[in-house]
Amino acid sequence: MTYQDVRALKGLPVLDESVARHRQARRLRARVKANLEGWAFISPTVLGLLIFTAFPMIASLYFSLTDYDLLTSPRWIGLSNFGRMIHDRLFYTSLVNTAYYTFVGVPAQTLVALLEAMLLNMKVRGVNVFRTLYYLPTVTPTVATVILWVYILNRDYGLVNSALWLLGLPGIDWLYNPRVVKLSLILMSLWQVGGRMVVFLAALQGVPNELYESASIDGANALRRTWHITLPMISSVMFFNLIIGIIGAWQVFTAAFIATEGGPANATLFYVLYLYRHAFENLRMGYASALAWVLFIIVMIFTLLQFVFARRWVYYEVS
Repeated sequence: MTYQDVRALKGLPVLDESVARHRQARRLRARVKANLEGWAFISPTVLGLLIFTAFPMIASLYFSLTDYDLLTSPRWIGLSNFGRMIHDRLFYTSLVNTAYYTFVGVPAQTLVALLEAMLLNMKVRGVNVFRTLYYLPTVTPTVATVILWVYILNRDYGLVNSALWLLGLPGIDWLYNPRVVKLSLILMSLWQVGGRMVVFLAALQGVPNELYESASIDGANALRRTWHITLPMISSVMFFNLIIGIIGAWQVFTAAFIATEGGPANATLFYVLYLYRHAFENLRMGYASALAWVLFIIVMIFTLLQFVFARRWVYYEVS
């Protein structure tokens, strides 16, 4: 069916053939122009994704199947790098350390961020000043923050041990005792939960006041209002913060690299630090690439599991 037939069926006047072709060509040019403009606007993002994400991922997948030391050409060895992990004792040590940091640190970080958000959601004088002060550590460079905490937790002259001595309590070897050093790094991480705090604060301000008023009329105290109203209403934001927290925790690197260098006795040998050592200290880029892909699979599995379990406790308000 031609363009003229369609116009005739719709009861529209039939155009001259040349006029119809001209209109069709003009619409086609407008559509092409719009598509080109769209691609032009998104091209920086697309190119950045291809050059800095997709290509490195494909390259690392190839290198994970090779013996590559950055100095000589890659030599194909198949799945040997992945098989080597099975007999690598430090591989399991790094997994256990990172899992401990993740499953202890992320709930602690989420709880602290939530409590801070609830405090900063109160209508008190100067609340904006307090919000700024609580958020400042987040924009402080991580390296500077870690160095500061190294001084604070120093066993000989740190502020924490000095406070313990004033109270008549013995000092703790925060950074050189294998039994407490991971807890020390988790304590450091609590200093920079301002980003998650802001997300929680935004969610709290979106909870309708009518729900609290109705619950108060029914006799619900503050604890019950928090448990039955606040937490369900912000459960989707809590889910988001948990996902971001777990992904970030599995990639923890800076604190251990600067404060403890993986010690003492490999107690803070986290997964990415172990990967870094193989890649840039031992120049085993092939094995490091294999480690990176295993980390990718681990993070993907935990993320998918969170989405599966989220159906049981995450509430989405339907408008």
